Amino acid sequence: MDNKYHGNLVVSSSPHIVTESDTTRLMGSVLLALAPAWVASIYIFGLRAAVLSIVCVVASVAFEYIYNVITHKKQTIKDLSAALTGLLIAFNVPSSFPFWMAILGCLFAIVVVKQLFGGLGRNFSNPAITARIFLFISFSSAMSTWPLTRLQPAVDGVTGPTPLALYAEGGKDQISQIPDLWHMFIGFHGGSTGEVCALALLLGGIYLIIRKVISPIIPCAFIGTVFVFGLIATGSLHWALFHVLSGGVMLGAFFMATDYVTSPKLPLGQLLFGIGCGIITMSIRLFGSYPEGVSFSILLMNLCVPLFNNLSYKFYLKEGGAKNGN
Repeated sequence: MDNKYHGNLVVSSSPHIVTESDTTRLMGSVLLALAPAWVASIYIFGLRAAVLSIVCVVASVAFEYIYNVITHKKQTIKDLSAALTGLLIAFNVPSSFPFWMAILGCLFAIVVVKQLFGGLGRNFSNPAITARIFLFISFSSAMSTWPLTRLQPAVDGVTGPTPLALYAEGGKDQISQIPDLWHMFIGFHGGSTGEVCALALLLGGIYLIIRKVISPIIPCAFIGTVFVFGLIATGSLHWALFHVLSGGVMLGAFFMATDYVTSPKLPLGQLLFGIGCGIITMSIRLFGSYPEGVSFSILLMNLCVPLFNNLSYKFYLKEGGAKNGN
């Protein structure tokens, strides 16, 4: 080595590959992918859905800013992760959800789940999913009051049950009220603000896969497991598709289970993660006391990520050794 460079040698830890991708671009891509679902939510539920989204985004960014100021940390609001968390929280609650409750959920997600564990990259669970569970446990009545959509005439009131709630009740009258698959696909049924329009979420998910922002393994494994489990349990293609299109399966599979920080790094782990999410979701729906299980399934699988990563590393190391004749 030339002596003139000897004193300038710098050794740093991996990764050493430099790309144009960074946290801001990745988060921006996910926000862009959520735009169709956001527009659909406004059309389906009205302007309050837009206001709720803005409140949650502003609150999440504000809490991250204030926390960084108080703890004398470098500001991270420009990476858009807090904005994404806020939008996902808004998507996971009813459009009629009280603003102050939503703001409390944002505080819990940003400060407790994310920042107190070290900030972005160190949280053990998805902040938006954990906030949804926190809000569901704390304010179960508000979290289960579903405004009617534009195509649901308010005959007896301004709220109504979700398709999953009707399915869980199981009576003939309740089953007959469940929307057909087409209306469930385009989103004209009760549910959380951003989870009802499967079409919009599917378009956003495909965009992320094409841009290689996310891997298709987790969404395909998650949705595929829900479909197969539903087909086996009900013996009906119609009800299997019903379980795929209802609740938060599409939103969870494409936008929350694929979170870089709280999902496995290698393909085998991602496959196990997605299958686990699907099994737990359907187990809760069919055998549990709650009509929906997506949030709980993702949170439980988040806790298993270190195990999946460890199994994946050992598997690929073993496979590599076998191929090299070791």
